[in-house]
Amino acid sequence: MKFILGKKIGMSQIFDENGNQIPVTLVEAGPCEILQVKTKENDGCEAVQLGWGKIEKKKKIKKAMKGKEFRYIREFEVQPTTNPEGVAPQPYGAGNQQPTTFKNGDKIDVSVFQEGDKVKISGISKGKGFQGVVKRHGFHGRNATHGVKHEERKPGSIGSSWPERVIKGRKMPGRMGAERVTVKNLKIVKVDKENNLIVVRGAVPGYRGTLLEIKN
Repeated sequence: MKFILGKKIGMSQIFDENGNQIPVTLVEAGPCEILQVKTKENDGCEAVQLGWGKIEKKKKIKKAMKGKEFRYIREFEVQPTTNPEGVAPQPYGAGNQQPTTFKNGDKIDVSVFQEGDKVKISGISKGKGFQGVVKRHGFHGRNATHGVKHEERKPGSIGSSWPERVIKGRKMPGRMGAERVTVKNLKIVKVDKENNLIVVRGAVPGYRGTLLEIKN
């Protein structure tokens, strides 16, 4: 399993050898530092804690956060370092670019990924505030004429006379966006190690600057 933290820079487009236009998203990723390696015996799970965005100056640091002065800290579940037979598993990733065992202080950069890799990217989607049912759920609305007055975009009936309450899960107006979204099977088009850039085909959640979790 390969993983890294990054932020969305923006969208662009490239052209392949046949002249076809390909929409892409530019992501600045890493280098990230491994802050903690969790094991089943000590922590109840197999995970790696990554930090990105070193904070140089901080007045007060809690004891539990000492050595973890990073702006972003996230955890990724990993495979156990050994299987029940005690045999080490196969190396992560192509070309043995990511080690089977992780150590505190190790660095992870974009070189762990290669062009053609399929990844899934998670992030917080754009917040759109309080919206009606037409925009939030795609309701068609009512006619604009023939006796309809100020009701073109209203939800209509929200229930029957019994039970005398609104059924849980009813599609109604409310807060839209600002939710965790995961997009799967995104193809990596290009990896630029010098500039810490990953070019992904398609769109990813969030606005410019949104924190993204990238893993395969």
